[in-house]
Amino acid sequence: MKRKGHFVKAGIGNLAVLGLVGCASMTGPGGAAPPATAVQAQPDENFKLFFISYRDGVRELYVMEPDGTRQTRLTRNMGQVDYAVASPDEKRAVYVTDGDGNREIYRINVDGSNRVRLTNNQADDYAPRWSPDGKRIVFVSERDGNGELYIMNDDGTDQTRLTHTAGIEDDPQWLPHGQKIAFTSNRDGNEEIYVMNPDGSDQRNLSRNPAEDWNPFWSPDGTRIGFVSTRDGNREIYAMNADGSDPMNLTRNPADDGSGMFTWSADGRVLPFVTNRNGRREIFIMNADGSDPRDLSNTPNADEDDPVWLPDGRILFLTNRDGNWELYAMNRDGSELTNLTHNPADDTRGIRLYPGPQK
Repeated sequence: MKRKGHFVKAGIGNLAVLGLVGCASMTGPGGAAPPATAVQAQPDENFKLFFISYRDGVRELYVMEPDGTRQTRLTRNMGQVDYAVASPDEKRAVYVTDGDGNREIYRINVDGSNRVRLTNNQADDYAPRWSPDGKRIVFVSERDGNGELYIMNDDGTDQTRLTHTAGIEDDPQWLPHGQKIAFTSNRDGNEEIYVMNPDGSDQRNLSRNPAEDWNPFWSPDGTRIGFVSTRDGNREIYAMNADGSDPMNLTRNPADDGSGMFTWSADGRVLPFVTNRNGRREIFIMNADGSDPRDLSNTPNADEDDPVWLPDGRILFLTNRDGNWELYAMNRDGSELTNLTHNPADDTRGIRLYPGPQK
């Protein structure tokens, strides 16, 4: 399966993320009310930022304050950390490292304590995603010869296979309420967006298009799913109802849109995204319906990537405007641009899966 959702730039594997696309309505398709919601763990007001850095010669997991201070190394592995994601309450993270010769999933506390290996087999395990309540983790494993989706408890117990196909499954994304998991699969010959229950039942193809569709992300109320598609001949960002109906092209531009990570604001009003419509990879922002796209980063001699929201209302993103990859933050209008990492080595970041309320 082509890993289109995992853009690689300058040797850094940037990480696909669950985007929280916005819909102001709290009713489902056809006006139906959404199901009862699961309790979602809330991040601490004093949130921390997990990130990955090469500053010690190998990719390791770090944590820092929202203003970039107190940058602390959490891992010391005999391998590379190439993926990390914070728990919904931001007190822990799961990460992937190849220190044992293949990729395995570990868990660690925000202060570096209680490092626990969650998977232990000779095949690759990767792409872990916390459930909204922080009690379970869905992930991809190749232990059966191809990429299949598994689920386990947050301590690594009760690992259960969810998919059983000859294709490759990837990009698992929890419905914010916790009752569904969206994912990509090429079981039908091309990448499509699927959905299933957390126990693996009721697997359904939602996108049903001969083009490539990938990188699913849910709206905060669970009524819409955003995704990237090549059905118009280039990468575009789409959104459809949770049942697959009413797919809508949001970006509508001949340039390449929708690579890297992107998440809509928690209020569902705007979506920052990456596009090369100005010649370089820039961060734009648009309204929920795709209207009024505008350039936030405005750096014609550099590339930007992976914009996501922070709980304080800023946008976190990656840029090489200083000659190497650094983590920056800015307001939603592009003001108060701040370099958070300030290091001559390349820095990327761990995923913040559930941004929580924004100011």
